[in-house]
Amino acid sequence: MAQDARPVRGVIVEESRLPPGQYVPRGRPVIHYGRVPAFKPESWDFRVFGATATGEEHCYTWEEFERLPRTTRLADFHCVTKFSLMANEWRGVAPATIIGASPPDPGVRHVMIWAEYGYSANLRMSDFTAPDTLFAMELDEKPLSPDRGHPLRIVVPHLYAWKSVKWVRGIEYLLEDRRGFWEERGYHNVADPWREQRYSYQEEPGEGPP
Repeated sequence: MAQDARPVRGVIVEESRLPPGQYVPRGRPVIHYGRVPAFKPESWDFRVFGATATGEEHCYTWEEFERLPRTTRLADFHCVTKFSLMANEWRGVAPATIIGASPPDPGVRHVMIWAEYGYSANLRMSDFTAPDTLFAMELDEKPLSPDRGHPLRIVVPHLYAWKSVKWVRGIEYLLEDRRGFWEERGYHNVADPWREQRYSYQEEPGEGPP
């Protein structure tokens, strides 16, 4: 085995896959803000609103969302607190599926991901539609546990994990960028772990809203 590789849950992980300042912890830590919400499938819905192509809001029940086609992504997960969970197998709905069924206005360049309790995180459309981004419902061939986001979370593996919002309830299409929950509280608007974009004071011109 190469000196710069290590086994993680049966997968050989190259050290080059770790962004600057990150480490692989023992176990699989779980971090979130606020309490874990109760899932009530009979009243749960997923909304797509804001600058939609038709100007109308789209809404999915849990039963409808469950029927959407699913895909699998194998991806690492980098927390801004500096731990990285490697080689996670996520399964869920690709953003392209949602966009196809509920298209945005052509001028949309950003989205806001909304979750329970009004929690939010903003994403550039290019990050939202990146090949590895997923609305995850399963992790390692099992349904998400409540503390990891059951029944639905978004996973954006190429950005710091606060952008991978748990307990997602909707997408707002934005014509202009707007900061989400942690972005309003001093976190970087873009959140690229390879550039260590942790805090808003690091932002370059054009990386945040006007």
